[in-house]
Amino acid sequence: QVQLVESGGGLVQAGGSLRLSCAASGSILSINAMGWYRQAPGKQRELVARITSIGSTTYADSVKGRFTISRDNAKNTAYLQMNSLKPEDTAVYYCNAGVVQMMWGGVNDYWGQGTQVTVSS
Repeated sequence: QVQLVESGGGLVQAGGSLRLSCAASGSILSINAMGWYRQAPGKQRELVARITSIGSTTYADSVKGRFTISRDNAKNTAYLQMNSLKPEDTAVYYCNAGVVQMMWGGVNDYWGQGTQVTVSS
């Protein structure tokens, strides 16, 4: 029983910044990799950034140098700092996490409900 809740989305002008948060709660022993994905209208969901349990990061080429993923394991929370936003960044952003369940030790993949990011020109 795990829930991921994203927050921090909104409307911003091109060149501006937003910080997204993803808070995990429930029967959590630990969290493996966490990632941010996005889906724009008419497009498939794509990986934006990913961070492993030891802090290794991966970014889509389109966001390298502009976005930074981080995590706070004590809070079971991941963040996505988005700078120099462009209109093409407009999408619903989803958090994903591989959660080690407290009771039985298996790993389940969870998704948040998504948060809308809109960048105006």
